[in-house]
Amino acid sequence: MVQHLDKPASTRSRRYTPSTRPGAVFIASIAFIVAFVLWAALSPESLNSTMTATIDWTTGSVGWSYLIVTLLSIGLLLYLAFSRYGSIRLGTDNEPPEFSTWAWLAMILSAVMGVGLISYGVAEPMSHFMAPPHALAEPETMDAAVLAMQYSFFDWGLHAWAVFGVFGLAIGYSTHRKGRPGLVSPMLRPVLGKLVDGWVGKAIDVFAIIATLFGTTTSLGLGSSQIAEGLSRIVGLPNTLFTQIVIIAVITILFTLSALSGVDKGIKYISEITMGLSALLAVYVFVAGPTNFITNLFFRSVGQYATEFFTTSLTTPSTPDDLQWMQWWTYFMMAWWLSWGAFVGVFLAKISKGRTVRQFVTGVLVVPSLVFFAWFTIFGGSAISMDMQGANIGEATTANINSAFFAMLDQLPLTQATAVLTVILVALFFISGADANTYVLSMLSSKGTLNPTKPVLTLWGVLTGVCAVFLLALGGLVALQQAAILSALPFTIIVAILGISLILELRQDPEFQPLRRARLNDIPRRTSSTHDG
Repeated sequence: MVQHLDKPASTRSRRYTPSTRPGAVFIASIAFIVAFVLWAALSPESLNSTMTATIDWTTGSVGWSYLIVTLLSIGLLLYLAFSRYGSIRLGTDNEPPEFSTWAWLAMILSAVMGVGLISYGVAEPMSHFMAPPHALAEPETMDAAVLAMQYSFFDWGLHAWAVFGVFGLAIGYSTHRKGRPGLVSPMLRPVLGKLVDGWVGKAIDVFAIIATLFGTTTSLGLGSSQIAEGLSRIVGLPNTLFTQIVIIAVITILFTLSALSGVDKGIKYISEITMGLSALLAVYVFVAGPTNFITNLFFRSVGQYATEFFTTSLTTPSTPDDLQWMQWWTYFMMAWWLSWGAFVGVFLAKISKGRTVRQFVTGVLVVPSLVFFAWFTIFGGSAISMDMQGANIGEATTANINSAFFAMLDQLPLTQATAVLTVILVALFFISGADANTYVLSMLSSKGTLNPTKPVLTLWGVLTGVCAVFLLALGGLVALQQAAILSALPFTIIVAILGISLILELRQDPEFQPLRRARLNDIPRRTSSTHDG
């Protein structure tokens, strides 16, 4: 069976078709999550103190591993894109892409990190502007503005997308090229061997499910907070915990129904609509806002980001206050992306069938990073410019980060219309991201099948919403962030093994077998002709 699966993609007669009945991975994952929810419900103080103590140890002792893994992921993807492996297709040798380039990019941008564009698009640059990272600039100066954008690029650019890219490329190659189930564990076979067939492989898949769930609940918490703030400004609805819980409940129903409709319908259409509305809002703010300031800030910030790339990527805390800052920003962000790695990787693999390795790296690493750079500069740069002119957006951000985006829009014309559009965007980002999450959780817990059953999809949709509610009630965004950081820890090791496995697999790809045989056959002839001479 193994030999059959590893035949060249162009000659395989059939592909892996796993049973849709959930197995041990599903049962273990559900058991862990139910136990966690019960712990949160029965003894929230105990859970909170345990998580806090574990976070302090993790970030203080091995936080640097988050930085190393993300940086190496960038190097790996760039190497693969520019090497001979870039022409390998995620599928049969002549298989066309399953989705159009526009639909493909829309799903990548919308379903992966869409909520963060609103939640952090203004809040993070403004926070860094008011309190520059590592005290590298004077607060509220032009140098602080450039530094704020530089660290926003660092948190949301190449490092984040590289983690997703490694997972997505490895799983896409494994499923579409090799015909294996859509799980993380089978791709680790070149390094772990037969261990992936036993409890080690199942443990890895359980880790992937748990990390995916906690990574997504963080997004649900952020999204509900943003929607509640928007509704408070538009219709006067009080922004309370109860309001946020009701929003999560409503959105959970919507994204579960969307997930039941399939990737080629619900997620695709919602993502395309969302990206169109996002582009409209970005162009409006760029034109109506401080256009010249935004443009100058973009080029200066990109230049500083590129110049100090390695310094920024490898900066570690030097004081307790610095460690606390990195727990809230750098370590949390890198851990968040690692915890999302399996979820995004499986989703990217699903929608990238037919793409070459080079196309994949361009569409997953380069394009999203540039889009995020532009978005953060347009919205964050506008807020910084307005604050420098006396708009007090920094004070609003310090008081409540959920109000930062709306505080910036208040300084432009059509305030009510843009606020309504922003709430709609958050809701759509919310639905498309959680929709993709539900599909991936169902796939991972159903032995990697590309078509999980509707009962499993419904169960994971409900569990995602329930976990988000409990964590939000337990400790708000802090508890959500702690869960993301802790769930990401095993993935610092898994990503490293995944990268090594991917290289080993690509070196044995059938596309290079004829070339390798031709070179070996040429050696005796050349030797013979030399002796004849």
